[in-house]
Amino acid sequence: MSNILIIKHGSLGDISQASGAIQDISENHKNDQIHLLTTKPFIDLFKKNPFIHNVILDKRLSRLNLIYLYFLMREIKKHNFSKVFDLQNSSRTNFYKNILFPKAGKEIWSSSTTTLPAGKNKSEFDKNSVLERFEFQLKDSGLSTLNTLRPDFNWAATDISEIKNFYKITKYILLFPFCSPHLTIKKWPYYNKLIDLISNKYGEEYKVITAPGPTEISEAKNINALALLDNGRALDISQLTALIKDSSFVVANDTGPAHIAAHVGAKGLTLFGKHTTAYKVSIERENFKPIEVTDLKNLSAERVFERLSNSLT
Repeated sequence: MSNILIIKHGSLGDISQASGAIQDISENHKNDQIHLLTTKPFIDLFKKNPFIHNVILDKRLSRLNLIYLYFLMREIKKHNFSKVFDLQNSSRTNFYKNILFPKAGKEIWSSSTTTLPAGKNKSEFDKNSVLERFEFQLKDSGLSTLNTLRPDFNWAATDISEIKNFYKITKYILLFPFCSPHLTIKKWPYYNKLIDLISNKYGEEYKVITAPGPTEISEAKNINALALLDNGRALDISQLTALIKDSSFVVANDTGPAHIAAHVGAKGLTLFGKHTTAYKVSIERENFKPIEVTDLKNLSAERVFERLSNSLT
């Protein structure tokens, strides 16, 4: 039995996308122990993943923090990993490679760099979709990939019956009108107009709700929807996943919750402006579809509502 290391730091959307690749790595190493290196926000989540045996914390402190770096490298080295699958593919994880396995090829350290297709540079390769890049990386590392292109994030969900009972929700439409403060280009401005259209057609048939993150609770007061919290706190990732999974429909900006919705089989829409494409981030699924426009300010609430209404009938 060998020890295998997977590296996946985040973000939330990236974590859900990587679920299929993690499953494939595990299923190709059934007689081995699978360890995963991640950051604090995802430690408890990954402990629930059925394909991982052990989770290692990376605080991602400055690389100049030599004391921290020493103890992290010591923790990694003590497991004597026979292979590393770098699913983060960042400058930081490449830095770790240069410390741990400086001369290793893809036989020891599988990354988008060590498995780069012949004749392509990394910037060209990175134009492919996220899941296609994962699949190429794993296949070129000798793995069978049955799940990489079809991530299943349902393992992350937990029981939220108490929260649902408290808010008296059964059938609901879930909205995610938020985004990171530095990525406001992703924000569609007409959620309240969409809520009016939903209410006018469906009345009390569906509750319109949202689930703000810890830094979004105040902003949620500007949205005319019920904001779900757990005793005044934002839902954790597992609670959020369950809420998304059980929804009747999801409308979201291109953020982490949208990627969860795509990979738990939820029905819904995600709204894209010019910041990226649905293909690049691998978000389109059988039930979860994108609307892509050059400027989100020109995407009307009526157009989004029409897509929503057609899906609910």
